[in-house]
Amino acid sequence: MRKNLKIYQRLSRFPFGRQLFSWVVCRIAPYFGSISPKVTELKPGYAKVEISKRRRVTNHINTVHAIAMCNMAELAGGLMTDVSIAKDSRWIPTGMTVKYVKKAKTNLTAVANGENIDWQTEGDKLVPVEVTDTEGNLVFTAEITMNVRTA
Repeated sequence: MRKNLKIYQRLSRFPFGRQLFSWVVCRIAPYFGSISPKVTELKPGYAKVEISKRRRVTNHINTVHAIAMCNMAELAGGLMTDVSIAKDSRWIPTGMTVKYVKKAKTNLTAVANGENIDWQTEGDKLVPVEVTDTEGNLVFTAEITMNVRTA
């Protein structure tokens, strides 16, 4: 089992454990701190990340900025990849294609679902991420290319 998954599972049993895990992730990869994410689910093949709509992540028309959604998609996709690949493998994102479907006017949830991806082989993996608003409307999609190699 990957180290990040063990840490998440241990911390999520405690009050505020998921917030603490999210904070630790942002300490390791500081740029993600700009969106103040909360990792709410993490398991092999699946990750869910939430952000609150607040001034810091909005644009000139008071919707969640496109790059904030890119950040949360990369965080969800990266964490999901990290806990899904073999213990002796490494990964790095090499590309991302995004679509802005609808204005993001509320808090957001990003879900990376890699349950149908073959994580046991090396090579490029296309990781789908969907971002929805509080009403469940799809506002953003991403397909992140993750290059997986044996360490």
